[in-house]
Amino acid sequence: MQQIFNFLIRNKNNILFLALLAFSIFLTIQTHSFHKSKFISSANWVTGGIYSWNNNVQDYFYLDEYNQRLVEENRNLRNVIRQLSGKDTIPNYTDTTFASDYIFRSADVINNNFSKRDNYITLDKGENDSIAAENGVITSKGIIGIIDRTNSNYSRAISILNSQSKINAQLKKSNHFGSLIWDGKNPNLMQLTDVPKQAPVAKGDTIITGGKSLIFPKGLLIGTIQDFKLDNTESYFTINVKLFNDMTNIGYVYVIENKNKEEILSLEEGEENE
Repeated sequence: MQQIFNFLIRNKNNILFLALLAFSIFLTIQTHSFHKSKFISSANWVTGGIYSWNNNVQDYFYLDEYNQRLVEENRNLRNVIRQLSGKDTIPNYTDTTFASDYIFRSADVINNNFSKRDNYITLDKGENDSIAAENGVITSKGIIGIIDRTNSNYSRAISILNSQSKINAQLKKSNHFGSLIWDGKNPNLMQLTDVPKQAPVAKGDTIITGGKSLIFPKGLLIGTIQDFKLDNTESYFTINVKLFNDMTNIGYVYVIENKNKEEILSLEEGEENE
């Protein structure tokens, strides 16, 4: 302890200088918007770089699993091609996932939260790669989030494991809709609420996106029904949905953009102003 005191006494002038320098920089950043924006941008760049380095290490240990996912996805794509060639009936989600109204861009998850009440996912692509806010984020197994923040080289998505997330979803075998939310407990289990009791609900049924938004096309996979019950009013089901994605282990993803979004919004805004 005495050595620490001696060190502080010997270097008191240098310590005082560094403290005053740090305080002055802090005041400069807080009182000047230009400096503040530059600092935030630099901090995001540093954070993104750390996430990227950490993710590269993790990727090395998950190479076998990622390769298996790619093999599975290639097999699914080959099945789609074969069905198209044979003019067979194609499942709904393949009809829309590859629709020309959407642009698909690949990205890598470099940070993924799943243990908090409000979780986020960081991607290694940003504005330089045409990633923008309100783009959807999916894998070959289903949806995982929506982009909410971007900079030049990185982007952040609101995970579906977030109290602010509310996704329009439906039963695959009918047109009964509900809202997909998360109760903050199991990261691989979500809740589909407001499904009318007239809906033909059964364990094991598939849940897909409903398509009533400009972010996700109709028919993207979400999960299967694990169990369900009527709410307090006994008018609607609350359904526990077991996700196809393992939200604790996400590697490569696709960011999807609705090419017609601005045109649709312009039309709807025009209708409201009439």
